[in-house]
Amino acid sequence: MSGSGDPGAAPRVVVVGMGSEYRRDDGAGVAVAEEVARTCPHVTRLGPIGEPLDLLGLWDGADLAVVADAVRSGAEPGTVQLIELSEAAGTGQGSVGPPGTTSTHGIGLTGVLRLARAVGSAPRRVVVVGIEGSEFGNGVGLSPAVERAVPHAVGHVRDLVDPAG
Repeated sequence: MSGSGDPGAAPRVVVVGMGSEYRRDDGAGVAVAEEVARTCPHVTRLGPIGEPLDLLGLWDGADLAVVADAVRSGAEPGTVQLIELSEAAGTGQGSVGPPGTTSTHGIGLTGVLRLARAVGSAPRRVVVVGIEGSEFGNGVGLSPAVERAVPHAVGHVRDLVDPAG
């Protein structure tokens, strides 16, 4: 059954572009979401979203929410990570997935997901497609490693939102 409540309706899929394109690599998620929305018209693009709390009310009832974001895990800049958020995912406020992986935002996505679940408005499935960033100062433009990773991340998002290809 889809998030719309109509068993025959197409699944509701949202792609979230987290971040700010005015903080260098923090704009990676926005770049990914924009490209996915341009090439996958059946998805709803949300963003740019500056803080995970802003998702409340926007992603409600979605069958799938794919959150594209810059992450800091200590991996090589430009590394793309897929993180499936589950009921138990994350322990810290900034956590988006496995221990040591953090969002660049103040409150963690897992905390917002827990809150949405508590009030019965969470998406059925949430997957983070993170790109390891390195430059988060003021300014526009992604670092070269992150810019090269955007098409790879877009491919992962496309596979998630349209697995039949």
